[in-house]
Parts: sequence; structure tokens; C-alpha cells
Amino acid sequence: MDSLLIKGGVRLEGEVSVSGAKNACLPMFAAALLTDEKCVLKNVPDLSDVRFMAEIVGELGAEVSNPSKGVWEICAKEVSHIAPYELVRKMRASICLLGPLCARMRRAEVSLPGGCVIGARPVDLHIKGLKALNCAVEIERGYIVVDARKMRGANIYLGGRFGSTVTGTANVVMAAVLAPGTTVIENAACEPEIADLCRMLVKMGALIEGAGTPAITITGVPKLGGTEHSVMPDRIEAGTWMAAALASRGKVLIKGAQKKYLGSFLDILERAECPIEIKSANSIYIDAGSFKLKPVEAITLPYPGLPTDLQAQICALMTQADGISIITERIYPERFMHVPELARMGANISREGPSAIICGKTKLSGAPIMASDLRASAALVIAALAASGQTQIHRIYHLDRGYDSIDAKLAALGAKVERVKNPG
Repeated sequence: MDSLLIKGGVRLEGEVSVSGAKNACLPMFAAALLTDEKCVLKNVPDLSDVRFMAEIVGELGAEVSNPSKGVWEICAKEVSHIAPYELVRKMRASICLLGPLCARMRRAEVSLPGGCVIGARPVDLHIKGLKALNCAVEIERGYIVVDARKMRGANIYLGGRFGSTVTGTANVVMAAVLAPGTTVIENAACEPEIADLCRMLVKMGALIEGAGTPAITITGVPKLGGTEHSVMPDRIEAGTWMAAALASRGKVLIKGAQKKYLGSFLDILERAECPIEIKSANSIYIDAGSFKLKPVEAITLPYPGLPTDLQAQICALMTQADGISIITERIYPERFMHVPELARMGANISREGPSAIICGKTKLSGAPIMASDLRASAALVIAALAASGQTQIHRIYHLDRGYDSIDAKLAALGAKVERVKNPG
């Protein structure tokens, strides 16, 4: 397993471009199964998760190719309705195959994805949505088995204990586009990635209104066609680069940082009195040469609230604030695997239920630390940039799941970073 060596105390300087959004393009690969015509996806990030999804779609019968950097072509003339455990276990996001298989094949057998280090991520709302569409759903031998021959449009309330469901919304939308009648999804996820998926589906011939709002209306059509679509920039990567620039006291222009999708995160940074300049609708400049970072209180919530995927990065940044910050996790209350690793670097953080209490400002020092999940890994990179001495981050395959060429981008900004190939 590779590890990352980072020598802290070096200011990041220069320009960095945000890659395509992981959370948008993965369901788009699944959406390509809705048609027997070719779909071309552009601005696709080079991630292990993308390669896994391409492999899974290919194993289901689609012809998949990567003719050039950032471009993937999928043509699903023939499709199997079975997604076995051997495929699905590689990545939880493959659950979004469920909706397209129900729509295209009128049946599906998709393995339950299993556990996750950041806490319970149930698929009950996915099943609720399919049942509302008049599908017969059973759990058998660890598989979700669906008979969708009588599928039809319906009114569906898709809320749960922690609010809306992003992948659940994606699944129900993709199932409904080929279901006879009209479907109205109430309490639909409003995330920009859902809106981007819907833009692709509309290009394919789907009839969708209200994407990006809590009420999405889908009028089923008999058939979808192929399309070409460019994936939106990754707002989580943009936020990560902003936190990295601030933690390193750097001067960085972040291209592809879309202000309209970063409102809650920008609000927190403004309350922390961070030096942020909005250069355009798609770029943000940070000059953090000298400023005093203020502590904040923040709560993760469904969009347009603070993304849970930026919670760990904020925790790392707030170790450098003068005072006490309280970061509360309302989406995945157990998503604090980064806390003990930050503590190994000298951070003063304690857990109180779903909250992390961060006492700053603390002087972080480099240490050998372990990445546990994707966003925790990003938090450790941010802490390493702020720390004195050298930090070795182990198990960075988590980073490779969601950050395209992060070590190369860091090096281009002047960071002292090295990827180390570890035996075993």
C-alpha cells in the first residue's frame, strides 16, 4: 500500500484546477445502462472509484472504453440484470445500478453493499422508493431482488432519519424515467450532483422538472437515447483545496471552485475571518499570508447545508484557530475516524456524541498516521501541511478514490510531497 510523505511548514502557492465531481460521474456510469446507444462522459476524474465503476458496468455487459484523458464511452447494447457481490463489494456507490437495471430490464438482483467505516449507510430509502413505484422487492441471500414488470409512476416521500438520500434519489429518478406515468419525489436530495445527473438524463430524452429542488417530477418515456455530457467540477475537492491553502498560509487560485455550490462552506470560512476573494463564478483566490483564524461552530446537513464530506477538512483546519470550535455531524454521526490521527499530531480534540470539540491553536508536528476513509485522508493532508516536520500518511488508496492526482497537484503548488511504494 502506498503512503504519502509530506514535509510541513511550506506555503502552497500557484494555481490548481478542480477535477470532475466523483459523486456526479459514478451514477452517470450507471445511467448509461438505461439506453442501448453510446453515452460519452467528459471531464471524468482519474480515480480508482471511477475505474471500479467502469469495470462493474463492463462486467454487466456494456462496452466501456477510455479513449483519452477524462473521456469515457459506454455502450450498453446488452445488459445483465445481476450485479453480484464480487462486483458490488468493491464500492458502495455501485448500489446506484439498482434503478437503471429496474428501468431497463424490469428486474434486478443487486448485492447489498455491506458496512462502511464512517457508520451505517442503509439502503432502506432506495427500497422504499422502488416499492412506491409498484416494484416487488425482496431481500434474499444478501441481494436486493426486484421484480419491476408492473412499475409505474407514483408520488414518493423519500425522507429518512437523517434527511434526504442522495444515492436513493438518484436510483429512484433513474428508475422513474422509463416508468409509465408521472412520478413526484418529495424530499428529494437537492445536491448539485443530482441536478447534474438529471441534466444528463434530459439530454438522453428523459422528462424531468425540479432537479436540484426538494420536489422532482418525472414523466416516464418509452425509450432513452445516447448522449454526450461533461461532468460538473467537484465542489468537495474545491473546498479541500481552500482548506489546504488556508492551513498552509498559502496563496492559491482554485479554478473550478463554483461559488454557487459552496455557500455553506464559504459562510463558515467567512465567520472564521478567512481571506477569501471570489474571482469569478468558477474561481476563488486565497491569500493567507497573514491572518488570525477564528474558531467556529458548524453542523453538517443535507444540501444546501454544510456537506458531511467537508467535515473532516474543517476539523483539521480548526486546529489552527485561536479558541474552541465545535463541529457537529448530523449525516453520519460516527464520521470522526480522523480525530485520533489528528490527536497523534498534537491536536486537542475530544468527542462529545456527534460533535468534535477542537481546542486551538495547537502546534501540530509530523507523525506516522493512518488514513481510514476518503475525507479523513484529506483532513490528514491538510494537517500535515500545517505541521512542523514530516508526516507519513499510510493507506492513501483512500485518497486515490476521490482526489485526482493529489500528490502531483500538491507538488505543483510547491508542497514537499512524495508518494512512497510500500511493500506488502
